[in-house]
Order: sequence, then structure tokens, then C-alpha cells
Amino acid sequence: MKNYLQLQSLVILENSRHKGVPMALEISYYPGCTLKAKAKQFNDTTLATAEVLGLQLNELEMWNCCGTAYSLAHDDLIHQIAPIRNLIRVRDKGEDKLVTICSMCYNTLKRANLFIQSDPLNHRRINTYLDNQVAYNGEVEVLHFLEVLKQTPGFDEIKFKVTRPLKNLHVASYYGCLLLRPPEVGLDDLEHPTILEKVMTELGAEIIDDPLKTECCGSYQTVNRPDFTADVVYKIVNSMQSRGADVIVTSCPLCQYNLDRRQLDIEKRYFGFSKIPILYFTQLMALAFGKPESIMGFDKHYVDPRPVLKQKSLID
Repeated sequence: MKNYLQLQSLVILENSRHKGVPMALEISYYPGCTLKAKAKQFNDTTLATAEVLGLQLNELEMWNCCGTAYSLAHDDLIHQIAPIRNLIRVRDKGEDKLVTICSMCYNTLKRANLFIQSDPLNHRRINTYLDNQVAYNGEVEVLHFLEVLKQTPGFDEIKFKVTRPLKNLHVASYYGCLLLRPPEVGLDDLEHPTILEKVMTELGAEIIDDPLKTECCGSYQTVNRPDFTADVVYKIVNSMQSRGADVIVTSCPLCQYNLDRRQLDIEKRYFGFSKIPILYFTQLMALAFGKPESIMGFDKHYVDPRPVLKQKSLID
């Protein structure tokens, strides 16, 4: 995969720089459920960003929910079927790679794939659930969009597409759990990831590094323990604000919701608290690439990012 993407990257860059019409590298794309609803702005800005970089993300036909959360029970085979059916659809297209952008979808799909690759007994059992479909043997590689960006076109090439540098915008990256854990699934260093910061650097942003960028946001505790989640979120966002962050970026819709929505509760619980916008990293990429504000979905956020972006002269 690495050599293939690097070769295609060279072709794309050659066309983009010297001929003006980049060749598109086509990859099957799994958006997942939330990106079709509450996180539509994440999907829209991902597709727009990919297009600028010469990447064509082809939405997988007839995809189904990945199952949302990976089952921790080793003998819970039925919950492996949903993600594996998506991988089968990629394999049946004659392809061997699937890219996703949601941290939770990435984690669930990749862990299901590793499960079927590493456990021969359960591999056979799972395939008995697949009716008359050809047995799946883990042929598809699951990639996060950040991994694709790293190799095609490469982080150091992203800056060539920037038309609106994020000057003076102080950005803190928030990874949460699912991009990094467990280690066999993680796309970066478990304790000290830098992949999001590298993207933001190429966009011209000022980087705010924070030790809590890999802390859990509270996850689904937000449903039945919103006060607990608010306290967890306060610890994270307050730490990043205290270091000078103007905005926080993430790649997980659940993390985005918790860090964004729970600030309304934090404001009532902690005197003097000042809210901070929580953005998807692709929103800032699309902004830096000169895409129109109409696709950004800034109005969908609980903490409106537009005042900060206007203050930094990044939007009108």
C-alpha cells in the first residue's frame, strides 16, 4: 500500500504542479452514519478537501452501520458481522483499501478486520454467518483519512494548496481514544501523537500542544452522566485554553459533541469559564484551501466558531 500510494502521489503532484490538471487517486470511502446527519459538515469538508488534493473518495455503495462501538467480548461474533460486511463490499468491487474519517468507524472497522485475520477459529465461525457470500479473509486494508494524507500527497505538500493560511490561529489537537487505542490499531504514537499537529502546521496555524490531548472525553457517559462528562470536558478544554488555544480540532463526532455541547453545562458550573470552538480538522483544511463558508457548517456547532475566525480575518 505504501509504495502504491507514494507512486500515485508523485503522479498527482507532477500533474498538479506542471500541467494544472491533477489526476485523481480513487479510494473507496466509508462515511458512517453520523457524517450523514449530525456531522454532515465533517463529511462535506472531507470531500472538498480530498478534491483539492487530487483524491477522489468514492462512497461505498450499500454500506451499513459499522456497529458504532467495537465489542470487547471475544466470543461476541455477531457484532463483528456489520463491519465485516462493509469490508466484503470493498473486496467484491475488486479493491483492497477502504478509507474512513470518523475515529469510531475507523477503530471498529480496523479492529474487526484484525480480529478475523488473527483468530482462525472465529474466522471460520464468522464466515458461516455470511450465507452464500464468498468467505472474507481480511483482504481489505482499513485506513484513516489522516493516513492517506500522510502518504498522498504527503504533509509537506499540503501547504502548496493553501490559499488562506491560518495565520495567528492557535490550534490545539484533540485525539481522544479511538485513533490511538489499542496500539495495534493506533495510527500514531499512543502517548505523544503528532499527526494532527503536522496537518495544522502545513495550514499555517500556530500549534498548541497539550498533555490532555489523548484523554477520554467521557464517551457515552454523556447520555446518563452528563455532569460527569461536563467535568471531564472542563478539564480538557480548560487546559488547552490556558495554553492559548483559540480552537480545538478533532476527528471524532462523539468527541466533538462532548467537547462542544458540554461547554453549555460547564458555563453554568464553573464561574468565569469562557467557551472555545470545537472543529473537525477538515473544516480548517477546507477553510485554508479557500473553500466557501457555505460548506463549513459552522452554524451546526453549539459554540459558534465564527467570531474567533472573523477576529483572525479568516472569514468575512
